[in-house]
Formats: sequence, structure tokens, C-alpha cells
Amino acid sequence: MIKGINRQVVEVKDTGNDCFEKILFFVKPEYAGMSEGKIRERAGLVTKGAAAPPPTKMPKSRLNEVFKLSLCLIAGIAVGIGLSLLLR
Repeated sequence: MIKGINRQVVEVKDTGNDCFEKILFFVKPEYAGMSEGKIRERAGLVTKGAAAPPPTKMPKSRLNEVFKLSLCLIAGIAVGIGLSLLLR
């Protein structure tokens, strides 16, 4: 629901995303005097940034699992070497 009637709105139809048809930007009153071109330019920058795919990172939980598995592997190798030295 939009409250008030004196708000400047910028509509972007080319979202660069298959999921979204258009984006509406509500301009802050202190920027209402800015030229329409500059406002549209800023809206385009936000839209392009939002359409970029998120960076791929390994989740922390997955990273913890890899770390724990590595420690277990090192401990197993150490125990194996220790036993082989004792049994000689």
C-alpha cells in the first residue's frame, strides 16, 4: 500500500532478471529535485547490481566438515605410523 500522493516513483521495466517483470523505486523527498536522467541512472545501477548472480562460496558448515575430515585423516595416519613403529 502506498501512503501519500506526492511521491516520485521510477519504474524500471528492463530488470535483467527472468523472475521479475519490473521494479518500482520510490525516490526520497530530498532527491526529488534531482534530474530524471540521474535518478534513472542510479535506479539502473541498483537494478544491474541486483541482477548479478551471488558469489559462490562454500557454506561455513561445509567448510567445517572438510576441516574435521582432514583432522581425522591426519590423526589416522599418525596412529597408523605409530602402530607400525611399535610392531617392528
